[in-house]
Amino acid sequence: MANLNLTLKVWRQDTPQSKGSIQTYQANEIPEEASFLEMLDIVNEGLVIAGQEPIHYDHDCREGICGMCSLTINGVPHSGGLVSKVTTCQLHMRKFKDGDTIWIEPFRAEAFPLLRDLIVDRSALDNIIAAGGFIEVRTGSAPEANTMPIRKKTSEAAFDAAACIGCGACVASCKNSSAMLFTSAKAAHLNLLPQGQPEKHKRVLAMVRQMDNLGFGNCTNQYECEAACPKGISVDNIAKLNRDYIIACAAEGVGVYA
Repeated sequence: MANLNLTLKVWRQDTPQSKGSIQTYQANEIPEEASFLEMLDIVNEGLVIAGQEPIHYDHDCREGICGMCSLTINGVPHSGGLVSKVTTCQLHMRKFKDGDTIWIEPFRAEAFPLLRDLIVDRSALDNIIAAGGFIEVRTGSAPEANTMPIRKKTSEAAFDAAACIGCGACVASCKNSSAMLFTSAKAAHLNLLPQGQPEKHKRVLAMVRQMDNLGFGNCTNQYECEAACPKGISVDNIAKLNRDYIIACAAEGVGVYA
């Protein structure tokens, strides 16, 4: 496998209050089989040896599951537009060419305050989930799988929605910084199933209102969110959420824009 010599344009910012800027770094002798985060590790090793501050970025599992590697590469969340349905940690350097210049920035959204360099606070997404509350079901031994029949199409739709890893790429890709795809996925995987029906109206109202209160923008149905989503969450969930929200407003006797 050949090695790559690259130029990195990286956003650096020491604190949330300080002024940030783009800094240029050389990434030399990068193996093509390295992941994007492994490439940053190699660059950071060189910076540490040179007595410089390493580039700070977020990561955890490096298996495309946790969603913490929230980087924008060449203006596109996670993948830089080079491949679809992957997280940054699953993007490999063989997708780049020797001599490429790569722009690396954090996710940009009012609801995602920047902490340092490429790290943002995405806890607003957790707050949306928390607003949905809980499900009241009996616990104890596992129930017989066939005691509650669910149509295959319904169970598959719920499973697909539950695949959302909460990375925030949908927010970062949207010109309005809307969290509708995330919120609709988290609501759908409960609302579609029988276990989620008792709190369905309450859940939808609470999650949508929390989303609005946290400063996320409005959805204008341009679908950048679906294109950027590393798990391929469908915008069909947004249509479901809009429908459920209108029904919930009517059921609770409140206005749609209350």
